[in-house]
Amino acid sequence: MSSASWKLRVPASSANLGPGFDALGLALAAYLDCRFKRAGALRISVRGRDAAVISCGPDNLIWKTALRVAEDCKDTLPPVDLEIDNGIPLGKGLGSSAAALTAGVVIADTLLGLNWKPMRILSEAAHIEGHPDNVAACVLGSVVASAIDSSGQARAVKVRMPERFRVAVVVPDFALPTKEARAVLPDSYTKQQAVFNVQRSALLMAALASGDTAAFPTALEDRMHQPYRARLVPGLDEILRLRAPGLLGCTLSGAGPSVLVWFERGCEPVCELVRQIFAVHGRTSEVLLTEIDGDGYSIEEES
Repeated sequence: MSSASWKLRVPASSANLGPGFDALGLALAAYLDCRFKRAGALRISVRGRDAAVISCGPDNLIWKTALRVAEDCKDTLPPVDLEIDNGIPLGKGLGSSAAALTAGVVIADTLLGLNWKPMRILSEAAHIEGHPDNVAACVLGSVVASAIDSSGQARAVKVRMPERFRVAVVVPDFALPTKEARAVLPDSYTKQQAVFNVQRSALLMAALASGDTAAFPTALEDRMHQPYRARLVPGLDEILRLRAPGLLGCTLSGAGPSVLVWFERGCEPVCELVRQIFAVHGRTSEVLLTEIDGDGYSIEEES
């Protein structure tokens, strides 16, 4: 049996970014770290954040994803020794499942010798996830616009966010299952709602590409998901209306309940305003002053 082992790192992500529902995402410098190698029998160990709720059995999401890829390729995956060190909060809208899915696809690609390019990794992960926004950020890093084309393949374009922009995440003390957050959304939208979000999605990407702060906070406005999810996240309405010098605006991170705070570099104290609103509504929270991950997942072989 080969003694080769690999070290894999996949970033957290925030999706939607206000108006870009199921289309826009960004990668955050909080990570799911894995070490894996072929083994005689499956062994999974977990440490790090929320380790107690991450399965060490065959139903572990990373392993299940790797098995699915092997099945799709009509191949057999060897058992592995998988060490997981998790730094991504679970159930908080920071792409923990997308990171696990991406890790599973990369592990299968590595062990089966598929030699998939990043866009193929992305397409496979997006197919399993059901939408491309989080996994596109996991694979490519930075700020990513993504879509699924008519043939079912993922398409994505990355934009490097200017240094003057920063983001932080305010993570409250409760989880919000994505299934529950999606259940409150309507089945259809008016033309006015659609146009509203198309305008702001375009404005947001142009502002991020150019470094223009004048487009904010208008560019972060949304009428497709945040208004409906506000009743699930105490204080969200007030948070989205926050205005302060240096604060570009706030958006729900993915399906929530965490909040992504956009601000100009050097204005980190504005994040405390969000934490204070959560506190008024009886919720404690923590501020993660995370950088943007600019590169997406990485994997390297260890001797």
